Order: sequence, then structure tokens, then C-alpha cells
Amino acid sequence: MRLGIAAAFPHSSPEEWAERHREAGLGAVVFPLNWKAETALIDRYAEAARASGLVISEVGAWCNLMDPDPAKRKENRLHCLRQLELAEYVGAVCCVDISGAAGPVWDGSYIENYSDETRAEIVSFVRELLDTVKPVRTKYALEPMPHMLPDSPESYQSLFDEIDRPGFGVHVDIVNLLVSPRVYVYHRDLIRRMFSLLGEHICSCHVKDAILDHSLTVEIRETECGTGGVDLGYYIDEAERVNPDMPMIIEHLPSLDHYRRAVSYIQNLRR
Repeated sequence: MRLGIAAAFPHSSPEEWAERHREAGLGAVVFPLNWKAETALIDRYAEAARASGLVISEVGAWCNLMDPDPAKRKENRLHCLRQLELAEYVGAVCCVDISGAAGPVWDGSYIENYSDETRAEIVSFVRELLDTVKPVRTKYALEPMPHMLPDSPESYQSLFDEIDRPGFGVHVDIVNLLVSPRVYVYHRDLIRRMFSLLGEHICSCHVKDAILDHSLTVEIRETECGTGGVDLGYYIDEAERVNPDMPMIIEHLPSLDHYRRAVSYIQNLRR
């Protein structure tokens, strides 16, 4: 495993940025710039990561590729293309986004998210994206989400097979797939299925924990690593089984102190 965080330590230079991550015992980073940054600065961050032995785990696109506003959808898809080009340029493991929502909230729940038309549009867009960029050093991947496709190991495998492009990879966020109390309590089975079905294609993973609240209606919420009910040791074991250097990025914490505590928790799991 190459552990990282979805945040950047305060720094005054790319070299200090890389050094701060190494000092924290991390082996992976999220690239901190987007495609609009100056090429010289992009080069410095990429070189600083390489010189420090840090893997650039991901370049995030994070926009709604299915936005119902045609102008916004076009803008978002161009941004995604440029981010994939950036990932290829810096040698990131992957460029990642969600498939997108058929409504104004980029990660919102809409019945159309599951329609045959939306599925066909996801497949068409990813194929066109990969046929345009033709990545060699990186992969394009979709983060599974509870409110849209892919939302299970099986639906991810189905999409992967249909897209059928060598530049398409798999990104795993197991907490995003905890969509019911049954899935939550049997989450080790979910983890096993994910890595058994798609293991050789998995590029990177997000790491977080979750709590099932015992109230009506169902609420499963994210929480800091080690404070929920997810067997993160098993998750990491399965990831390392398919790739001993799997990038695993801790995310969605409110401060660097929380990230440091989560890093310590995960590091202690491996001792």
C-alpha cells in the first residue's frame, strides 16, 4: 500500500510539498494543480513527487459529466478531458471522476441516473474520451457512488466490459458502496467481491470509515478512519493482494489534524 491524503500540507514550494508528505510517512499524493496551471509549475510538482519517491495517485476531474444544461455539460466534459491529459502528462496512476447525475446537483439522486439512456451516455462519453486522449501512462476511472452508476461491484464490471477500452481503469471507494444495512453488516463480502471481480484493473482506492445509525430511516454516514464499523484492515489486505503498492487515499476529513490521526490509525494497522 502507498498511503496518501486528499489534502496538501502547507508549503512554500513543490519541493517542500513533497518533503512534508514524506515526513508524514506517506507514499502517494493527489496532484495539487489542475490543467490551467502553468506548465513550469506542473513540471516542478511532478518532479518533486518523483524525486521523493511519491506516487501521484490521481488527478481529480470532479464535475458533472451528465449535467442537464448542455453548455455546462460541454464545459465539464472538456475539463475532464484536460484533466485526463494532465494525468497522462504527469504520470498519475489515474484520472478520476464520478459518472455524473441527470440533474442540477452533480452527485444527486435522480431516477434518470439509472436509465438505459444515461448508461448508454456514460459508455459513449468514456469511449470518446479515451479514444481522443489515448492515455498510456494513466487510466481514466469512475468512482463508484451510492446515487448513480456504478453502484456495486457487479455494475462496475458490467460498465467496464461494455466500455472495453485499454485506458479505462477501476477506482474503488468501498464506503460509497454501503447502500443498505445488509450491505453494511456484510461489507467484508462486498470488499471481497470488488477485488475478486475487478482486482487486476483497480488503479487506486479511497479510504474512509462509516457508521450505521440505528434509526428510521436508514442513515449510513462517513466518519474518520477507526471510528466506524468498516474493517479497514481487511480492505487494505484485499487491495495489497492485487497490488502491494496500491495507492490508498484518505479523504473527506475537516483538518490536517484529523488526517494525521487517520494516517496514524492506518499505519498502526499495518504494524
